[in-house]
Amino acid sequence: MAGRVEGKVAFITGAARGQGRSHALRLAQEGADIIAVDVAEPLPGMERFYPGATEADLEETVRQVEALDRRIVARKADVRDYDALKAALDEGVAELGHVDVVSANAGVFTFGEQSQLVTDEEWELVNDINSKGVWHTAKAVIPHMIEQGTGGSIILTSSTAGLKGTPNVVAYTASKHAVVGIMRTLALELAPHRIRVNTVHPTGVATNMILNEATFRLFMPDVEHPTQEQAAPIFESTNALPVPWVEPVDISNAVLFLASDEARYVTGTELKIDAGYTIK
Repeated sequence: MAGRVEGKVAFITGAARGQGRSHALRLAQEGADIIAVDVAEPLPGMERFYPGATEADLEETVRQVEALDRRIVARKADVRDYDALKAALDEGVAELGHVDVVSANAGVFTFGEQSQLVTDEEWELVNDINSKGVWHTAKAVIPHMIEQGTGGSIILTSSTAGLKGTPNVVAYTASKHAVVGIMRTLALELAPHRIRVNTVHPTGVATNMILNEATFRLFMPDVEHPTQEQAAPIFESTNALPVPWVEPVDISNAVLFLASDEARYVTGTELKIDAGYTIK
């Protein structure tokens, strides 16, 4: 039986690990070939939050996709650098022939200060990656999709913080709200070309971005070295369903749905995979 995205090519940013790798594998399981991009090196300014992805991480994504007998073109590129991002995409399209699905997933998470204490440098880092990087991704891929004339699906990764205020996380919250504005605009612009554009909105996801001491301390500021076990009940209390966080594959299944023809008339939609976080 054919996979749900059989014969399609998916362009995924932030593909070295976490949600990005999960999306690559889930789409590959359902028949897609992959163009994978990641900065794959530490980002100045992020050291105090959590470690960045590495070239070894990106190589592991390649290994796992190829183990599924799918093709993958993987390149190092920073989504803030439009020329590098476009070059990586163009190389992938040249090798794989087309691009049908986009997962603009690359993002960073900074937190901990009230808004008046956030530095310009932190604001620019987060918004340049999380919102400008999403725009760059769309800007690079849209001409390919329009020229192909076969429609397509663009899925932008936002957050629950793209739908409601989040104390002590102003830069991230602003960036993820911006992603929704980008999505709504692109959905209107691209509808005549049968290119659908949607956002996904996870609650906390069990990746390096969340499962680290610095993030736990955001919720437990009085604990010197909070553990995952200590943090779990607090995270669970923020969701309506009794779970502390969801798994990367839960977001990947939503991406897969939006990428597939099952969602052929779904555009301009904010799809929440949030365990009820935004209704609580």
